[in-house]
Amino acid sequence: MSKPAVARSPEVVPIPVALAAPDLGPAIVVAAPPGRWVVRLADGREVPARVALAQPYEARPGDEVLVIGNAAGHYVLGVLSGAGRTSIELPGDVVVRAVGGTLRLEGDHGVELAGPAVDVRTGRLEILAGSVVETFVSLRQRVTELLSVRAGQTHTVVEGASHTQAKSAAILTEKTVTINGKAIHLG
Repeated sequence: MSKPAVARSPEVVPIPVALAAPDLGPAIVVAAPPGRWVVRLADGREVPARVALAQPYEARPGDEVLVIGNAAGHYVLGVLSGAGRTSIELPGDVVVRAVGGTLRLEGDHGVELAGPAVDVRTGRLEILAGSVVETFVSLRQRVTELLSVRAGQTHTVVEGASHTQAKSAAILTEKTVTINGKAIHLG
């Protein structure tokens, strides 16, 4: 004959501090050395916090971040508002592509491209801007068919010599044509 089961009361086991429920909330970055920041929690304590963000972020003092932690340690989980920089660095070649859509790169203060060489290959290039400033050491353009420029006015200043060569040329004006030089050679 078996003995009847005896119900035992569960023992109360204290939860170690490392396993205590963590606090989750906003904090302010006080200092941001790489990998381990110092943050000011809502209760005013300043604690070191390991960075556990999905993407690299260079925090600045004053950034508001989301922190989780307890006496065992604190971790930065997200950036709520910040003025720092996010940098994405990947080894090797990288392709960013919008499959079936349009890829847009936007910046509230501008967009910059930098590299030892920039290649643009497209069937059509359209540039719309309020003004354009181009500065080159040397510029060569090759147009196999028509180069057409329509302008309200044009002004060209050449510090050295200027040379134009064509099979034929025509200058057509509605009013005056002025040629001014020390000597004019025709023919």
